[in-house]
Amino acid sequence: MKRYAAFDPPEYLAWAPEPKLIDEFSHTLSLDVKREAVIEGLTEENFLSLYRDLLLTRIHDIGLKRWVRTGVISKAWLGTGEEAVTVGSVRALNARRDVVSPMIRNAGALHMMGMPLVDMFRGYLATADSPSGGRDLHIGDMGAGIIQPISHMGTSAAIMTGVALSFRNRGEDRVAMTWVGDGATKCAACHEGLNLAAVQNLPVIFVIQNNQVALGTRADAHGIGDLHAWPQMYGIESWSCDGNNVLDVYAATRLAAALCREGRGPAAIVADTFRMGGHATHDEREARDTFEPELFEHWGQRDPIGLFEAWLVREGINLSSLTQIEHEVTLEMDQAANLALASRDRLPSPEKALYEGISEGSTLIGLENRPI
Repeated sequence: MKRYAAFDPPEYLAWAPEPKLIDEFSHTLSLDVKREAVIEGLTEENFLSLYRDLLLTRIHDIGLKRWVRTGVISKAWLGTGEEAVTVGSVRALNARRDVVSPMIRNAGALHMMGMPLVDMFRGYLATADSPSGGRDLHIGDMGAGIIQPISHMGTSAAIMTGVALSFRNRGEDRVAMTWVGDGATKCAACHEGLNLAAVQNLPVIFVIQNNQVALGTRADAHGIGDLHAWPQMYGIESWSCDGNNVLDVYAATRLAAALCREGRGPAAIVADTFRMGGHATHDEREARDTFEPELFEHWGQRDPIGLFEAWLVREGINLSSLTQIEHEVTLEMDQAANLALASRDRLPSPEKALYEGISEGSTLIGLENRPI
């Protein structure tokens, strides 16, 4: 894929596939026979769909960063380098029935579940026609099965446990999923959610996104311990995976989802990855000072999109097909961003900041189309 000097991490600019890393990518897929079987069931169309979702997720970040650099918005929270965790796990679900609650760094989940790209951009502009009506940067769409998160990310574990409880009580074949970062694992609500889910055997997947940094400090400064051992403490079956290998994430999550659908949930995915920037665009320099340069170089060589692209080419996928997808995605994202910019004069009225309540007989937005 094309690299952008103004927006990509410096380690990505001259990125080229290293044969040993592509070998490692392939070898990882053969370490677990069950995961290997999942991957063997995928078609070329499936692979290209995953590639498209990865590109959409990365280019959405680039679009936001461009807005920051040109003064449209003051900052953006990006998931550069972590795209495979989001894309692999969401693609493993049934987007028409299952429900997710992403962190802001899992923005790729929004378009994968069905939210229009233009609404993802409008969320940052706080326009009247944004998904939150201009009330909040964190956005969701109940009709598409996306529960809007809040900044206290650990609470999503408890919320999605409640969603899964409703699925179980109604006998529905549905799975709930949320992501938990290194820092959020220190929140009481996170522990409460994991514990209740385990006690009640609920169909919920917790993706522990181990990107090695909590807000702006190294995760090990919080005494976080071995995150791979966490699920076992609650009696939750888990899978560890390479968070920069989209197929490994996908296969692990497919197995986790199957477990939940069989009534043997919950499940956890521990995905090892690395945040290639700051907590947001305003502190990228501080983030660089948090870790040694060699760590950025190590993970920079493992760009999840570059690795998957190189693996696809090795597997015989025509490079021109990938180039065409990138061209289409770039145009699609540009059009969405420009359409969102046209909404900037549609600001919500001050009264919209007030809680309007729910009238008798009405339903929450989206629930009439996709009941939780």
